Amino acid sequence: MVCQKLKPAVSGLEEAFPGKVTARNVDVTTPEARPAIKELGFKSHGLVIRSTDGKTLWKQADHTVSMIDVNEALHQILDP
Repeated sequence: MVCQKLKPAVSGLEEAFPGKVTARNVDVTTPEARPAIKELGFKSHGLVIRSTDGKTLWKQADHTVSMIDVNEALHQILDP
């Protein structure tokens, strides 16, 4: 289940960065998601910024996610 506090914020990233960001909420409780959660070092969930080829550019784990940090990271990645 996606953290309900983050779901609207993650969805809003596409509006905040039009044409530059594709946001996707993933249900981490599914068996298909568990390997990715483990690989990222998350206990339960988090937020990941990936390049178009899937490379992890930035991540913040579990309940430490700050949308202020996410926006700052996106600005640094997209407008270096």
